[in-house]
Amino acid sequence: MKHGPIMNEIVQAGGENAFAALRQFVRRKKDVERCELCSAEVGAGHPHLIEPGNRKLLCTCNACAILFSGMGTRYKRVARRVLGLPDFRLSDGQWESLMVPISMAFFFRSTPDKRVVAFYPSPAGAIESLLPLETWSEIEVENTILNEMEADVEALLVNRVGHARGFGDPEYYMIPIDECYKLVGMIRFHWKGLSGGTEVWREIGKFFEELKNRATVVKEEAHS
Repeated sequence: MKHGPIMNEIVQAGGENAFAALRQFVRRKKDVERCELCSAEVGAGHPHLIEPGNRKLLCTCNACAILFSGMGTRYKRVARRVLGLPDFRLSDGQWESLMVPISMAFFFRSTPDKRVVAFYPSPAGAIESLLPLETWSEIEVENTILNEMEADVEALLVNRVGHARGFGDPEYYMIPIDECYKLVGMIRFHWKGLSGGTEVWREIGKFFEELKNRATVVKEEAHS
């Protein structure tokens, strides 16, 4: 009779060691992530679905991600590509006219709202910023890659923190929307005091370093 790897540990342990292995198995099972639609176990790289109407993200298995993201369902499967946009054009004046109060934000097309929306991370979570459509239209004309951004599930992530402080260039990425909310959650969790503290800025740096390593670099000339 064949057993899975965890059960093999229990079977092979014997006696008191078997009970110890069983206790470890129970503890491990509590930490397992499960599909929020069928309760199947999911791995670390599991897909996500989003319900655009309330922007709720669901962890799912591959089967449910395919089944529930078809035409006529209320869910959309979150995109997985990460694109680095080193040629993205956004002047300081254009950024200021977007009226985002900090130097980091993400933008995506919302199907329910029928417009592009802007959010920025804060210690309280994601906060929506009023987006002047005239300025955004101008930015779209200068950056045709934005025409490829899939509604509800992909976002333009802008990091101008280093640029604003005079020690780095702005960073622009087109990323899955769940990565944006991951960044928001990380900032909310690690933020301390008025300035955030060293830990949160270290985590932000790690987040963008990982994005850079994962990203496929896209030159704007290829989309002119």
